[in-house]
Amino acid sequence: MRAVSKGRVTRRAALLAGVVAIGAAFAGQASGRAPDKPLQAVESLPKAPALMLPDEEGKRTWRLSELRGKVVLVNFWATWCPPCRKELPSMERLWRQFKDAGLVVLGVNVGETGDEVFAFSNGLETPLTFPLLLDEDSRVAQSWPVTGLPTTYLVDKQGRIAFGAIGGREFDSPAIVQQVRELLAAP
Repeated sequence: MRAVSKGRVTRRAALLAGVVAIGAAFAGQASGRAPDKPLQAVESLPKAPALMLPDEEGKRTWRLSELRGKVVLVNFWATWCPPCRKELPSMERLWRQFKDAGLVVLGVNVGETGDEVFAFSNGLETPLTFPLLLDEDSRVAQSWPVTGLPTTYLVDKQGRIAFGAIGGREFDSPAIVQQVRELLAAP
């Protein structure tokens, strides 16, 4: 048996504690759930940029301007983006909970073809029933304040950006559900 100096034991304990802390920090992400954080309020309530895109099936062109009077969650995502994929099931649950109350969810895929999005969405364990839109050339994403994926904006009934977030979220978390309820209840 080798003798271990007190300094070496302290370093090992500190290293072990650091590894445990890092593991705990990533435990939520490893569980497959997006962070349980609210969206950030946008105090100035800027008018949402234009959005006009086809859905993945080519059946309809969606225009944000035609959705006035509804609360619209606009989520910019890609199939290759792990946090995007993790948050989609919670977005579907939010959509199902509030679609009859006036919430519209638009999943804007950035930079991929309809075939890629169709293949991805058909392989999901939880089918997505909200519209998946195609921004193949990224023009719409470039006109919005999108600096990374996923990026999400919650647009109020007047067409203004009320909340936003960069990074994954758990969309049916109590905090985000409350934010959606407040916008749905507002005139």
